[in-house]
Amino acid sequence: MNTPLLKVCGLTKLDQIQELISMNTDFLGFIFYEKSPRYVLNHLSLEDISKINHQGKVGVFVNEEVNTILEITQKANLNFIQLHGDESEDFISELKEKLDPETGIIKVFRIGDQNEDLAFKIDNLKSKINYLLFDTDSNAFGGTGKQFDWTLLNKFKIPLPYFLSGGISEENIHNMEILNQKPFALDINSKFELEAGIKDVEKIKKFKALYQ
Repeated sequence: MNTPLLKVCGLTKLDQIQELISMNTDFLGFIFYEKSPRYVLNHLSLEDISKINHQGKVGVFVNEEVNTILEITQKANLNFIQLHGDESEDFISELKEKLDPETGIIKVFRIGDQNEDLAFKIDNLKSKINYLLFDTDSNAFGGTGKQFDWTLLNKFKIPLPYFLSGGISEENIHNMEILNQKPFALDINSKFELEAGIKDVEKIKKFKALYQ
């Protein structure tokens, strides 16, 4: 099994970002959703983010306007767009058309009680996106710190590399063995914080050592 890459999401502090870069963290997640307690523009400017020298800068958006996403992506020099809301196929098609082809698109699917159409929805979108991300369903669009039932991912063939999110921790990471298709990357956030947006970098180091 290939070792999953690591994404740390909800970043707000430049010194912690530099520490994570020095640890060879693969993806750095910045949340551009005003209702999030980790809304990055309360802490850093687009220029600050653009100056971060890293090839895995991910902008997280929730039901945002296409033009706003394009503007932020350009000004912050983002490498990936993560769509974490209820974005439609047409929306994603328009975004892909207008986005620099070098910029990857990650589409989030929130896993809850109603997952009947999941395989169908993913199949329809697979040509328009680069990666999938599976997270625990919530009204707050993520950041729950709760794990969904990973066995649900064994019920269909996942056609793209995917990020596994939602309450990943030192305690449950070894449960990945139950997955038929292993994640391309792990996405960690609230379980590795001292408070919202302030990461526990030592805890992240220990976690990384557990599975890499």
